[in-house]
Amino acid sequence: MTEYDYWKIFPRMPQKVTIGDITIRDGFQHEEKTISTEAKIFYGEEMIMAGCRELEVTNLGNPAGIPQFRDADKVLGYFRGEKFKKNCERKGINPADITFTAVTIREAAVDRAIEMKKQGIGPDRILMMVSTDPEHHFANSGTTLSQYWKEVERCIKKASDVGIKMNGTVSTIWGSPITGATNMADAVEFTKRFLELGAFDIEHADHDGSASPADVYRYYSMILDAIPYPEVHLAHFHETKRIASASVLAALQAGICRFEATLGGLGGQPANFLDDCPVKGTGEYYYKDPRYVGLITMEDLLVMIDEMGIEHGYNVDRVLWLGRQMEKTIGRRLRSEAIYNGRTEKNGHMEFARPGLKKLIEKLGEKPGQLIPADWKPKATLPKKLRPKKQAGAL
Repeated sequence: MTEYDYWKIFPRMPQKVTIGDITIRDGFQHEEKTISTEAKIFYGEEMIMAGCRELEVTNLGNPAGIPQFRDADKVLGYFRGEKFKKNCERKGINPADITFTAVTIREAAVDRAIEMKKQGIGPDRILMMVSTDPEHHFANSGTTLSQYWKEVERCIKKASDVGIKMNGTVSTIWGSPITGATNMADAVEFTKRFLELGAFDIEHADHDGSASPADVYRYYSMILDAIPYPEVHLAHFHETKRIASASVLAALQAGICRFEATLGGLGGQPANFLDDCPVKGTGEYYYKDPRYVGLITMEDLLVMIDEMGIEHGYNVDRVLWLGRQMEKTIGRRLRSEAIYNGRTEKNGHMEFARPGLKKLIEKLGEKPGQLIPADWKPKATLPKKLRPKKQAGAL
């Protein structure tokens, strides 16, 4: 007999997940217009009020290359300030339960995070990133992998000394937009390297949407066989081929319980144009249409997770409302379908019902809820042969 219990078929699949929000960092970094400090604070705080407990706030890299984040100190400062703490208190939220992350690809940014920590506004967690493709890694960091690993070693040590956790991000796991196919085993080894050096957790990133669900399942199975601690691993999927939700499902089936997303599916490479002026970013965009390169949408992901019966901790309706506001902030139609089509309502939408069914049932003498003619047997019997004999001339 076929087993119908999903959790018996996939015994590693979690009953509860954590979904981090990275809208105001990864989401906004690809936008070619300046997003106001007020908007960043608004969406960050609102996502916390909606249930987010892992918020990626900003990028501490050189503002000359990523001017979208020249307000990093103001944004981080707000989330360390009294107004935010009072807003949390009114909602029964303990600010100590929230992890605030800043991206710090190079050592200078790590030093900046440490200095901010000493000032009382620094992040709880920072992020450094390696790519298994040396060309992709060089495009992002300007170093060889060997040079960078030594930098990571120094940075993890000094961040740890001031109480900042380090996330190690591994990219180009399923392929590189520059050199093509990569070896998933290299990403497993890079994960081990990060952990050996003292990283707190690992983000496994599909930054260009290369992953297929089958390879996602294989990879995360390899990871959990090698490092069987699901809480250490975080899945990051970009949506370039409209299959990121299938990749999330495959990751769940493998046993992954931490994910991240952005409102509206925003995100992608740092913008190389801002407002009316070209900026450095990370150079030319890798994609033919850079509008469609962001992460899986937070709204759609939450609806999927919620309807699977997996616990997530969010107020889904509030997040859908925020998704609608985000379209106004950005000024265009974004990628969430759920903000328009909502969730599957258990009670249906009776306002769309055609009038008169109840009266017709009464007129015909049928019983309420009757689905088949009253003189039929209650259960169907399949014929021994399901298909009729092939007729002459039939295809």
